[in-house]
Amino acid sequence: MNNTIYPLAVIGVIAVVTWALRAFPFLLFGNRPLPKVIRYLGKALPPAIMTVLVIYCLRDISFSQSPFGIPELAACALVVILQAVRKNMYLSIIAGTVCYMALIRVM
Repeated sequence: MNNTIYPLAVIGVIAVVTWALRAFPFLLFGNRPLPKVIRYLGKALPPAIMTVLVIYCLRDISFSQSPFGIPELAACALVVILQAVRKNMYLSIIAGTVCYMALIRVM
């Protein structure tokens, strides 16, 4: 009995904290207009975070050893092309991931 209560309690606490963090901005600002700083951060941070994530993921590519970064660069190219053509974030992410996973198994 105790073995099932603890995981359920942890999941419950995580759910409440997640809900509270998502509800906090709505409770704080209500119907008031957002401050300029918050609007600026909302526009500037997503591209900055994505850039940092891409650099982080590509930082360990070795161009001097096989497979010479081909899986990573091919997957990135596929994501960029799909995003430019289809403008579907989910399709781009899933296709890039599948492409990368297939290439690292083959190469």
